[in-house]
Amino acid sequence: MGQKKKTNTVEAVTELVRPIVEEMGLILWDVRFVKEGAVWYLRIFIDKDSGVTIEDCENVTRAVDKPLDDLDPIEQNYCLEVSSPGIERELVKYEHFESFLGAPVMVKLHKPNEKDMREFKGTLIAHDKDTVTVSAEDGGQYVINKKDTVYIKLDDFNL
Repeated sequence: MGQKKKTNTVEAVTELVRPIVEEMGLILWDVRFVKEGAVWYLRIFIDKDSGVTIEDCENVTRAVDKPLDDLDPIEQNYCLEVSSPGIERELVKYEHFESFLGAPVMVKLHKPNEKDMREFKGTLIAHDKDTVTVSAEDGGQYVINKKDTVYIKLDDFNL
């Protein structure tokens, strides 16, 4: 049941904050609701072509604070964090993979693959709802189920 609530929380927050963020000329990259230790965090990741500033984060925080309080989609006490997804941004949504086809990526798997690799770098060459295809630096081409990954991130050193 906890997982269902978490998904609904993320969906509700996304629906609420997306128009606010977009009206400010920013892109809503991702929304996450996670528990770390005893503390819950609502993390809103924003982006823009020229790079996210501290002022952008502050402005979004102020703009979404009251609407979040009014909607009250979260039962627990939580800390609100608004930030950039960073240079080594994690690719999680369909549109992320679509935007970065051909880009260098870093992949970390939950378990080693058939070549006993758990982490590797390569180029994102294809994706669909469930899988990504990476042409790895070792010359191999791997079709990876997204659910088998710890993360797929942009490899900022090779962009």
